[in-house]
Amino acid sequence: MPLTVAVQMDPIQSINIAGDSTFALMLSAQARGHRLFHYDAEDLNYADGRVWAKAQPVTVQRVVGDHFAFGASVSLDLGEDADVVLMRQDPPFDLGYITATHLLERIAHKTLVVNDPASVRNAPEKVFVLDYPQFMPPTLVTRSLEEARGFLAKHKEIVIKPLHGNGGKAIFKVGSDGANLSALIEVFNMTWREPHMIQAFLPDVAKGDKRIVLVDGEVVGAINRLPGEGEIRSNLAVGGSAVKTDLTDKEREICAVLGPELKKRGLLFVGIDVIGGQWLTEINVTSPTGLVAIDRFDGVDTAAMIWAAIEAKVAAKS
Repeated sequence: MPLTVAVQMDPIQSINIAGDSTFALMLSAQARGHRLFHYDAEDLNYADGRVWAKAQPVTVQRVVGDHFAFGASVSLDLGEDADVVLMRQDPPFDLGYITATHLLERIAHKTLVVNDPASVRNAPEKVFVLDYPQFMPPTLVTRSLEEARGFLAKHKEIVIKPLHGNGGKAIFKVGSDGANLSALIEVFNMTWREPHMIQAFLPDVAKGDKRIVLVDGEVVGAINRLPGEGEIRSNLAVGGSAVKTDLTDKEREICAVLGPELKKRGLLFVGIDVIGGQWLTEINVTSPTGLVAIDRFDGVDTAAMIWAAIEAKVAAKS
């Protein structure tokens, strides 16, 4: 049965269609006969118990420079006129993002929101992962320079990153001499009001940072992301490169532990990050990526797997 799908995302004009997972999901939905609408999170509205967005019907094609076409804008009631809302805008996970989850939560009993907005709000990537300390590298969450110095003295080399950052932005390595540690903490404290994440540096990052995608709690594929020359960051957004990979026994154990909880929370499309085949560093629930690269290396159709899971949940709702 054709579905009406509202895609809450960043401006479609600006995406790189070669590797964008949201675009892959839109292409797959269109191929399955679903009707697509596009809107920005800033276009959400609420009144009298209704949540709606000024949205545009959209068709997509994999043609660089001509990858979408909009129809006339409509006021789309997300609780009455949409079957599915894909919440796919990129972080930062700020008050704007959190407010969007509150608004979408009000229609989630009628319309399937992927991922579940309340669960997204309660599971920031670098905070949710703290529920699984048995799989994490040594980690400190703090704003304190004194605590950071003590952690560095214990672990010799560390990385510092924003607690709610994304895409590999603002990640710094500090060596055993502590050069620039105080300056970094000063800049981080001036830039962000929340605490920061500090972790023991993992030399195995040179061998890659694996992105594993789970759909409704089940593994559907993975890629290994290698850092660029002179980098410790392997995110594709900052110059990392993707290669084919298989899962280690420890990674399968991690997925087996996480899977049921993700499914229970309505986190249907999740990407977890694992370094060295054993160290879980993030659980990405806001706008996970990696579908295009996984499909290329493994000859699968991950977007179709996601839509099969979505269609089953919509059918169960109705």
